[in-house]
Amino acid sequence: MTTIQYLEEQVKQLTLLERQEFRKWFLEWDTDDWDYQIEQDAQAGKLDAFAAEALAEYNAWAGGRG
Repeated sequence: MTTIQYLEEQVKQLTLLERQEFRKWFLEWDTDDWDYQIEQDAQAGKLDAFAAEALAEYNAWAGGRG
């Protein structure tokens, strides 16, 4: 049995209240993990091309409005 299969079986045994608590905990944990990954990618410059493209599109749009 894999770890995922084991966890699935354990989650299936939770009560409704326990599942709600688990869901809340997991979403908070997952959000924190996502935020950390975005921060690491930004610091490493992995998002620079996306930011430059977004700014160029915005400037092209904003320049056409005036």
